[in-house]
Amino acid sequence: MSSVAFARIVRARFCCTSTTSPSAYRLRPTTRVQSVQPVGAACFSTRPSALRMPEGDAHDPHHEESFEEFTARYEKEFDQVQDVFELQRNLNNAFAYDLVPSTSVITAALRAARRVNDFPTAVRVFEGIRAKVENVHQYNEYLTELQSMREEMGVVLKEDLFPNTMGGERTNPA
Repeated sequence: MSSVAFARIVRARFCCTSTTSPSAYRLRPTTRVQSVQPVGAACFSTRPSALRMPEGDAHDPHHEESFEEFTARYEKEFDQVQDVFELQRNLNNAFAYDLVPSTSVITAALRAARRVNDFPTAVRVFEGIRAKVENVHQYNEYLTELQSMREEMGVVLKEDLFPNTMGGERTNPA
């Protein structure tokens, strides 16, 4: 029994007695044995079916989010962006997962960058894609699929802006 529980029992005995004599404050040994029931035994069931969590509970902290749920959530997030901070926060969160966002999420992010008038972040979206994909072939597939969006938004790739750079460092110092 913890000291807090012991203090509560003592306090309850002091408050419940009608006498105020000093003998009332002494602990009296109990002569009868009381059966102790576990706390909450009547509240919870130990049946295996009762212990199972609901399968579709999206608020469960250990819920595994599917790729479709991830895509829908971030498309909605980027559609609601109103300033640069929200855009960059959502991009940081989206790229923090161990997956590459779908082209629909990237499209929503580029539209949000256009809406808040943030050209550098739009360029960095493609840098993030390049960092997340496994190889150059996958990066080129993203570029071809998003080519029309890039032309519509006027987004230039970092490789096009700085052609003499390789991996962030200049190969031909000037």
